Amino acid sequence: MLTRTWVTRTWRRCWWMGPLVLLLSGCVQLWPQTTLDPRGDVAWIIQDVLVLVMVFAVLIFVAVEGALLYAVLRFRRRRDDEMPVQTHGHTKLEIVWTIIPAIIIGPAIIICILTVPTVATIFATQRMPTERNPLHITVVGHQWWWEFRYPDLGVVTANEVYVPVGQTVLFTLESADVIHSFWVPGAGATRDVVPRHKNTIWWTAYQPGEYYGQCAEYCGTSHADMRLRYFARPADEFAGWVAAQKRPAVEPVPGTLAERGKAVFLNPANQCLACHTVQGTIAQGKQGPDLTHVGSRTTLASAILDNTPENLKKWIAKPSEFKPRTIMKQIEPAMARLSEDDMNALVAYLGSLR
Repeated sequence: MLTRTWVTRTWRRCWWMGPLVLLLSGCVQLWPQTTLDPRGDVAWIIQDVLVLVMVFAVLIFVAVEGALLYAVLRFRRRRDDEMPVQTHGHTKLEIVWTIIPAIIIGPAIIICILTVPTVATIFATQRMPTERNPLHITVVGHQWWWEFRYPDLGVVTANEVYVPVGQTVLFTLESADVIHSFWVPGAGATRDVVPRHKNTIWWTAYQPGEYYGQCAEYCGTSHADMRLRYFARPADEFAGWVAAQKRPAVEPVPGTLAERGKAVFLNPANQCLACHTVQGTIAQGKQGPDLTHVGSRTTLASAILDNTPENLKKWIAKPSEFKPRTIMKQIEPAMARLSEDDMNALVAYLGSLR
């Protein structure tokens, strides 16, 4: 039988376990979209403001909690029959505890410590980049995938964007449907992508790496699966990637499964070419992602699946299982009519597009 004494003793023994678990949970190393690991100039600007605010908040927290703990321990009841001194209507005390918080978080302090750096950061991130020749990339948000156009390089890709390390990138943000928000926390800030309106954002990646990002503005059923990959590469590797992207699609070897898959892809009854582009073929659809080099991408379905033949087959056959209400749901009846051999051939063709 649970007694009050047993419950009290158990609580005294285990009260520390909750804070310990909470503390240890902060030691996890899986933080692909953390804002606390800046790797670019704009990300560092924002990080500096965050640290300033955190220091200010911690100082206030320590002061307030320290005073609270002191009062709890110093004036606690020591005997069951002890009655603490009762204080009512102490004017001086009330004035003191009103004035001190007003001084700590008063307008002058807020303006000096928080407002000025924050406003300066806003202006710094809103201005156009000072670099004379930034890399221009147009970002188009769709439900629910990202389109990346390099107007000066003649390259169009989807869901995976490549940039050179050390060169400032100027993004022009557009939307094809609803409001989205372009966010790559490791590289820079976030900014809304608004229909019939162009926004801009810029940053410079300082070190090579793969950055994770996604839409940060609720945009419909599959908002959480509107992700992206951001690859910062040395200048020579980036130039090689651009050269590969500018080439037309690789022609499959005659007599192979991939050649049969090309015929399946270009068959109007299967509806693939109505939405997708494959350069060098009659497929010039603009409603869906450009698939000219889809085989070279590391992910599928707006970066929610690894690019493997198994995942590609699942995505083509039943896209609505991964993204409810996706526009690709319209092709599910056509894909259901394909034979197993035709489906395998289609997957082989798309995988060969490198």
